[in-house]
Amino acid sequence: MPSLYPRATLKRIIKSHQSKALSKNVDVLIYLHCVLFLQKLAKESNSEAETDKAKKVLQDFQG
Repeated sequence: MPSLYPRATLKRIIKSHQSKALSKNVDVLIYLHCVLFLQKLAKESNSEAETDKAKKVLQDFQG
């Protein structure tokens, strides 16, 4: 199964910005948080477009 994101790179970036010890799966939690944020943003954009009687921004968001 292909990786959804470069796990080692993400961990290295997080560690460089954080001086405290991090949990083993912090990169997974951050990735999931980003996906949920993008999904919520897409839904809000679609509802805003519907109220403005514009075309839908995204037909179907698949995270």
